[in-house]
Amino acid sequence: MAATTYRNATRSDLARIVEIYNSTIPSGMVTADTENVSVESRQKWFDEHDPLKRPLWVMEDSSGQIIGWVSFQSFYGRPAYDATAEIGIYLDAQQRGRGLGKQALQYCIDHAPVLRIKTLLGFIFSHNEPSLKLFRHFGFEDWGTLPNIALLDGQEKSLKILGKRIA
Repeated sequence: MAATTYRNATRSDLARIVEIYNSTIPSGMVTADTENVSVESRQKWFDEHDPLKRPLWVMEDSSGQIIGWVSFQSFYGRPAYDATAEIGIYLDAQQRGRGLGKQALQYCIDHAPVLRIKTLLGFIFSHNEPSLKLFRHFGFEDWGTLPNIALLDGQEKSLKILGKRIA
């Protein structure tokens, strides 16, 4: 696999970030969004990322093309949870199934202490076996299930919360 680099996302990357995100919607496996989002609708979300605490990283291949992105989101928005973050990993459709998810999750785990994160969370649909397998590979444990809380294509879906203590 060619080298992948990670860097803080810039405003000019947002269109590509949204494009990759929107490519995951039709599968009903990754996000609870049911229609494409716009760059404008994701601006506030983008602005809430802080490179020193809750980064949004783009993943680039050796030619400098953005092939995926990773975000850290605060959990529950209360100060007592500052050392806990949710991870989101999104890959370009052509890049999925090539080991980049493992690479990205390892990168997040390795950098969590620098971000003062002690607990990492993944919120994953229970029918998304590839993502569950990925997180469990790195020692994330099932910390909870929210049964049938999402309605996707007329079917109720459950959400699993996976967690891992880093420090």
